[in-house]
Amino acid sequence: MNPDQIKNLANQNTDEIIGIRRTIHANPELSFKENETASYVESILGKWGINHERIADTGITGVIDGAGKGKYLVLRADLDALPITEGNICEYRSKNEGVMHACGHDVHTAALLGAIKILSALKNEWNGRIRFIFQPGEEMLPGGALKILETGLLDNPEPDFIIAEHVYPDLPAGSFGFREGPYMASTDEIYFEVKGVGGHGALPHRVIDPVLISSHLIVALQQIVSRRIPADIPSVLSFGKVDAPGSTNVIPSIVKIEGTFRIMNEQWRAIALDEIRRTAEGLVTSMGGTLECRIVPGYPELTNDAALTSRLKHLAVVYAGSENIEELPRRMTGEDFARYAQRFPAVFYRLGTGGSGTGGERYNNPVHHPEFDVDESSLTHGMGMMAWLAAGLLK
Repeated sequence: MNPDQIKNLANQNTDEIIGIRRTIHANPELSFKENETASYVESILGKWGINHERIADTGITGVIDGAGKGKYLVLRADLDALPITEGNICEYRSKNEGVMHACGHDVHTAALLGAIKILSALKNEWNGRIRFIFQPGEEMLPGGALKILETGLLDNPEPDFIIAEHVYPDLPAGSFGFREGPYMASTDEIYFEVKGVGGHGALPHRVIDPVLISSHLIVALQQIVSRRIPADIPSVLSFGKVDAPGSTNVIPSIVKIEGTFRIMNEQWRAIALDEIRRTAEGLVTSMGGTLECRIVPGYPELTNDAALTSRLKHLAVVYAGSENIEELPRRMTGEDFARYAQRFPAVFYRLGTGGSGTGGERYNNPVHHPEFDVDESSLTHGMGMMAWLAAGLLK
């Protein structure tokens, strides 16, 4: 098998795969509610004669076997969309108000379908088994990856490798990004309820001011990141919501604070979360208030298997040319593919989707932006690369 075989098949399938992506984009569904999306994907697999089954309610899985015995590879895509109102004006704009494929999961699903079609057509040229997973609920804790793993689908036998492809508007279509080792952060959520005694803003000596306490709390907790965690471990503590329902002259009795803690080290993750809780409780108590603290565990750190990443990167260079393969920087965003990477040799790589359309459109908005869109030529590159990497691992 050579790259041109796969590139030719990818080009032949481009119009169909773009049409699939547009249909999914126009009909987005939120996490764990991807019923119509799953049914649509099933209809395509059925049309192509590829066996499949439902998993974790709104997920889909199936296998393709090669010519002979060999390794066991899993290819994964995600199905869900985000609670965002789309700002794009295009023929495939979201029909579901307030819901949008702003993170490219429509691209992931369509590209995986394209790769499945290519690999099925070439199954006499590779060995082993490929399992595909269209996963629900990547955007919502506890994440669809955990639900897939809890079914036991990947227990016996366990896969030798698992890989996933994700859109990346920072790179132009036709380019790909890889990074060995730690790549993305863990993503824990923090919820505080600071309780005091409210009253008149002109009589602060008669109240226990939870607004003042909260302001000290937010500042004090930043010292855990800057002074407790080693400087060579990337970490972020951010508070994005503070709800103090008072007014210009009313001090409220309760302030609610919501934030996120992210880090690239599982040992220090546990230490820091314990420190956040203890520091918060101690500070609030010392200022006369009481605290309710709830920490919701998020996705773990995502670490790409070094040996597997190196191997895939070499294969990618053969397919796309060294000038189109980039070294990725670490990111403090999170991804529930990390659940798989904790258990199996895994690689999460990036598909360039940036560029300009024929009508002068620009495709460089970041993911989760209401005007996020992709250069659709990236679908040709995406399905081709995934098929090439899979075949290369299973030669």
